[in-house]
Amino acid sequence: MEGFTSKMTRLKTASRTRRPPARPGRPPKELAGDIEARVLDAAREVFLARGFEGASVDEIAEVARAGKQTIYSRFPNKAALFTAMVTRDVAGRLAEMSHLVPAGKTFERRLVDAGITIVRSALDEQRIGLFRLAIAEAQRFPEVASTVSHEAYALSTEAAAELLGEISKSENLQAFAPGRLATTARFFLNLVVVPFLFRAVFEPHLDDLRAEVDGHTERSVAFFLTACRNVDAI
Repeated sequence: MEGFTSKMTRLKTASRTRRPPARPGRPPKELAGDIEARVLDAAREVFLARGFEGASVDEIAEVARAGKQTIYSRFPNKAALFTAMVTRDVAGRLAEMSHLVPAGKTFERRLVDAGITIVRSALDEQRIGLFRLAIAEAQRFPEVASTVSHEAYALSTEAAAELLGEISKSENLQAFAPGRLATTARFFLNLVVVPFLFRAVFEPHLDDLRAEVDGHTERSVAFFLTACRNVDAI
């Protein structure tokens, strides 16, 4: 099975693919191999500009310089295309975390540094825009919002578990044992990251939230680490 780091690296490479300005006609031969990346890039651009309901596969095909049948052969409908686009966006950003090696002198400081980096990466204007879009369409397209939520949380948990596993190698805490690591990662995300994502969806000025990141993360990690150490005392 493909490991998380290699999977994230592959998705990150795809997410960085850039297309030239759109022109009429078929794409040049050298672009034929990156069709899926171009379609997802175009979908991101169009969905952010038009919203889910306002976006059309026709416009996405035009921006991507791809045929509609080419798109439908990969994504059966607009909901599947939107879900794939958001999932790739999340995966691409998480891939940037896969090589993160916090350099703090203490275990707690390394956790704080990791948390700050993750939260600041999450507070990206366009990424928050995509989450707002999924939430706004939840009433009419509940399966889209549900799938996006589950995919994003599953990928985030997997990435956090790998990161925490690396950071905690020198520690002898049962909370970071392999059998408990996924649960510990979910607690870490729920304490450190999720509150900011929830607030960001409704906060028009993300800079106000960014100013709170360091203090929030330090307090949350202190609470988190106390709980982790108490697991060993049970």
